[in-house]
Amino acid sequence: MRLLDYECQTTFWEDFSIAERFGAEAIRDTYKRARAEWERDQVYGTELAMILNHKCWYWHEKNNTFSKLYAELWEEYHDWVLDHWTSEDLGYYLRITD
Repeated sequence: MRLLDYECQTTFWEDFSIAERFGAEAIRDTYKRARAEWERDQVYGTELAMILNHKCWYWHEKNNTFSKLYAELWEEYHDWVLDHWTSEDLGYYLRITD
């Protein structure tokens, strides 16, 4: 999976795509597991935020429930990153997600 000019390092897109087949609770569970494992990892954590954002827009006008859920999850994680990451990690996150 490629996002614009970014080469994905994880299977997050595929993981969330599988979860979507099982509904909103499966998406939420996939997010909780991914975040618990990778929230402090500069590259994977940044990619998690990117996937949440892209999934929000992917489902826009197709499935309002999924779109809103992905937006909420992205906002929750983005706010956490801004509060907890510093210096190099935060700089990487902001540069890649800009």
